[in-house]
Amino acid sequence: MSYLRWLAALAAVVVALVVQVTLFPHVAWHGIVPNLCLLVVVAAALTVEAPFALVLGFAAGLTLDLAPPADHVAGRWALALTVVAFLAARVRQDQKPTALAVVGTVAAASFVATSLFALSGVLLQDPAMSVAGLLEVVLVAVAWDVLLTPFVLPPLMKLFTRLSPQWAAS
Repeated sequence: MSYLRWLAALAAVVVALVVQVTLFPHVAWHGIVPNLCLLVVVAAALTVEAPFALVLGFAAGLTLDLAPPADHVAGRWALALTVVAFLAARVRQDQKPTALAVVGTVAAASFVATSLFALSGVLLQDPAMSVAGLLEVVLVAVAWDVLLTPFVLPPLMKLFTRLSPQWAAS
């Protein structure tokens, strides 16, 4: 079952990444698109054990860092999504989260991940990042991710629960 879970998780990351970099730029608001990879990581963190979610967060972030048209230092999304996986896994605390808790977790995760990514860009002197533009980027990213939560997280959480029944039952 572990191989099947990894295969499903990586397939979800690949599908999320492809949709995020090919389809969503056409509906971007000021260049800001929803972060579907973040939603996959949060779904995993709320459903399965934390070590799995942490590795998935790192893998999803690294693929996001390396996927074209990436124009930033690799590792920034990997750091952000690994931290998000850790924080979202802490929310679960061995209880199935309510719908409100899931939306709140996505909002907090989006805020943290986008802030970490943006602040690391400022620290690394990325010319595309400015302190003045940080607030708009973070707020729009949170809004996008929360809007997509009801469509993305329930099926992913159900999938991860089916592939990890011994963990989801506890």
